[in-house]
Amino acid sequence: MLNFELYNPTNLIFGKGQIEKLSTLVPKDAKILLAYGGGSIFKNGVYDQVIANLKGFDIVEFGGIEPNPHFETLMKAVEVIKAEKINFILAVGGGSVIDGVKFISAAVNFEGNPIDILQKRILIKENAVPFGTVLTLPATGSEMNSGSVVTIASTQEKLAFGGSALFPKFSICDPTVIESLPKRQIQNGVVDAFTHVMEQYLTYPHEGYLQDRIAEGILQTLIEVGPKVVENPTDYALASNFMWSCTMALNGLIQKGVPSDWATHMIGHELTALYGIDHARTLAIIGPSLYKVMFETKKGKLAQYGRRIFNLTGSDEEVAKEAINKTVEYFHTMGMDTKLSQYTESYSDTADFIVNRFGERGWKGLGENQLVTLDKVKSIVELSY
Repeated sequence: MLNFELYNPTNLIFGKGQIEKLSTLVPKDAKILLAYGGGSIFKNGVYDQVIANLKGFDIVEFGGIEPNPHFETLMKAVEVIKAEKINFILAVGGGSVIDGVKFISAAVNFEGNPIDILQKRILIKENAVPFGTVLTLPATGSEMNSGSVVTIASTQEKLAFGGSALFPKFSICDPTVIESLPKRQIQNGVVDAFTHVMEQYLTYPHEGYLQDRIAEGILQTLIEVGPKVVENPTDYALASNFMWSCTMALNGLIQKGVPSDWATHMIGHELTALYGIDHARTLAIIGPSLYKVMFETKKGKLAQYGRRIFNLTGSDEEVAKEAINKTVEYFHTMGMDTKLSQYTESYSDTADFIVNRFGERGWKGLGENQLVTLDKVKSIVELSY
């Protein structure tokens, strides 16, 4: 097992009715920026619950944070915080709102051009504005980690950043909020969490036995509850296991002491930036193609995955190949199209564009062993057409 440090200071408050605890979690002297997205919190009653439980606090609202939050929009919020002398941020939304708030938190006191946080992947270790979250859409795990992804609309780039100062102070996770979500968003959440686990699990055989078993438990739970929760979001058992799986998939626990990949995400981000495809759906497009192109380096873990998750039998070669097929079948069950041509007709130059962009950034080798070279990226994207 690799050496590791585990640090996660987020206070996670999970279950029905937990928004009622909001006033005890926000600092007493806080002037709050209430940040949210397109307005769904007004329809599902979450906004009213939040306001009711923040009586007596000075609140400034900032709405309109996009799915795949835009740097340009977030910088407007930074200016509001500076002008209004706000000292706490409350993100009420899904992963995009929370990711956006992480950038806002980092940018307010950043010395220099905040765009460098994204383009130079600067770690934020101090001077961030404290924030909490009320989760409305399980998917990204952003409610219990210190990572974020933000889109620069002007350059069509979707870039990741993070740092130890960007953990939420608290996150309220009430599974009943999914009752009003569209099926597409629940499908996305399941596949997003599933792929988060795969990025940390599907590398090569190692000695992190417990991490593997926890990861496999999350995968098995998502396979069991995923299709059901899409059809029955009011079932609390399904909703709670779905939400907790999404948090556990990316709160850092299963990544400690083991190798991890993330190449599927890096490539998938480009598809979102270029074509506006939902994040989870880009992962369903790229993941299976990456497993096929990188088959020889991932065969051992693919075979373990196939045997433990899908109860497959046969040689490592046979089980590994069939495990990829089973993964694609599961994505289809979850309502995912798995080819780029099913989302856009303008895909023919995509591989060359992404390879050139990665080259310009100096990204010469991705993945657990940096073996996803630019020629492999080209093959992966082309296989995804």
